[in-house]
Amino acid sequence: MSDDAMTPKPQAPARPGTIGVIGLELRGETPAPKKQVYSWALWDWATQPFNTVILTFIFTALYLTTDAFLPAAMQGLDDEDPVKEFAIADLTSGLGLGSTIAAFAILFLAPVLGQRADAAGRQKLWLGIGTGALVLCMLGLWFVEPQPSLFWLGVALISAGSVFGEIAAVNSNAMLIGIANPKTVGRISGLGWGFGYLGGILALVLVVIFYMADWFGISSDGGLPFRIIAVGCAIWTIVFSIPIFLNVPEPSLGRPERQVGFFASYGLLVKDVAGLYRNPETRPTFWFLLSSAVFRDGLGGVFAFGAVIASTVFGFKFLEIVIFGIAANLIAGISTIIAGRFDDRFGPKRIILISLGAMVVAGLAVFFLVDAGTTVFWIGGLILCAFVGPAQAASRSFLARVTPAGREGEIFGLYATTGRAASWMASGAWTVLIALTHQTAFGILGIVLVLLLGFLLLLPLKAQQVR
Repeated sequence: MSDDAMTPKPQAPARPGTIGVIGLELRGETPAPKKQVYSWALWDWATQPFNTVILTFIFTALYLTTDAFLPAAMQGLDDEDPVKEFAIADLTSGLGLGSTIAAFAILFLAPVLGQRADAAGRQKLWLGIGTGALVLCMLGLWFVEPQPSLFWLGVALISAGSVFGEIAAVNSNAMLIGIANPKTVGRISGLGWGFGYLGGILALVLVVIFYMADWFGISSDGGLPFRIIAVGCAIWTIVFSIPIFLNVPEPSLGRPERQVGFFASYGLLVKDVAGLYRNPETRPTFWFLLSSAVFRDGLGGVFAFGAVIASTVFGFKFLEIVIFGIAANLIAGISTIIAGRFDDRFGPKRIILISLGAMVVAGLAVFFLVDAGTTVFWIGGLILCAFVGPAQAASRSFLARVTPAGREGEIFGLYATTGRAASWMASGAWTVLIALTHQTAFGILGIVLVLLLGFLLLLPLKAQQVR
């Protein structure tokens, strides 16, 4: 008997607009086949090189925001020359601007595309579209040679990759509900995030081997090693994303009565959001979407700008950043998998609050002790990484526990909108503070303030409201 035959088939609610059951409850106590669970978790592994290698530790930090993209006259200046420091700050600020624009694109697209995937029962299709477009963006980085005129091409491709990656993640998250139940959702969500971090470790190890072997004789002219790394990340994503399409079922059979035109979907979306608030059964979903918008924005800021801080503020060189990245992903992967079990036992809210509190303390320590040297970043940065994964996984688990059946893509689309899409807050604070002070270090304070605000907004939501 195949895995699909053994899997209970989710059904949409009988009456349009009503809440028949929370999606996780459709499976009952029957555990999903391990093949489905690991195939689903492997998607995080498949796409993590974009986040770890391209967005965080290698491509942006060691290539796109370095003097390789400054005019030749500035490249020869001393690294501590104020003119060069201001020019590098402009690059990091430009990267933040691209992230902000991407956030607004997610704001307008993610929930509607998720809603339409729900209506058609085609989460896999949109997962494939998002994943495929992400791959094309990574392949496009091959053309980003170290020229000032090509800096914005690099920013555009990375920002577009963030948008398409989020659209794909909406549907991957929706598929979690098809393989989990209320007793296992925490550990399965943690397993996915943990797989992602561990995949990031392996990808960074391969980069270290590439570097230690002197790029295997490849010329470093024209940024060739970094461009090859980007192509390698694209191939990685193609290979390891295949299992989710072969083995994991759609989370619902669709809701034909909700199939409307693209622009009419926005009107339907407004009604649905209002309905979430008015219905006592779904009001916890509404409040969590609102509160998580802020703290998940801060979590995204930690990864988007962490390696940029290490490079531009603390002077980390190539090998130091890669080693830090490996250590960070190892700690994050292990802590996230472990925290998933505590999630099922103690509830996701406690995991999130503990994680955010620890991150605020660690972030403030890094900011105020910036002059103490690299040891501060090693300690504070690794503490941040130990808690950012558990907060992310518990946040996904929290939402899955309050998501109505048949609205998985829509709700996780709103999750993307109110969370990652609201990254204009962290990236905006990063950009403004750096622009005002001409010091990248002040970007740290912007991220910390967003995390603290998210912590305060989550406190009033009663944990017992989560099923």
